[in-house]
Amino acid sequence: MAEKRKKTERKVKEKPKGKADEASAKEKIVGAERKVGTRGRVFEGIVIKKFPKRLTIEFGRMIYVRKYERYAKSKTKIHARLPENMEKEINIGDLIQVQECRPLSKIIHFIVIKKIKDKEEIK
Repeated sequence: MAEKRKKTERKVKEKPKGKADEASAKEKIVGAERKVGTRGRVFEGIVIKKFPKRLTIEFGRMIYVRKYERYAKSKTKIHARLPENMEKEINIGDLIQVQECRPLSKIIHFIVIKKIKDKEEIK
């Protein structure tokens, strides 16, 4: 005799949608763009190029060359997302701070956190 197995149906509890859920959904979407979480490394650099939604920063660092047992100067360029609320206050030549985030495009993996100094304050 073939025994028939009983199929147990699982009841899935659905959370009732309230005001708290709606508020958290609104927090995720700010205007037309979504909030981008930050994680990882933080860099400070000088703005060398500015575009409508991104900018390029450059900063110098010292790299140890094992062959010659000396340090060599090197420059690194990073492309970063420029939030809409910071577009007017950041200009070319300013010292800014960027932090790593999820990949936003092929070259953009950082987002601008804050402006540290103006172009005039640096010199």
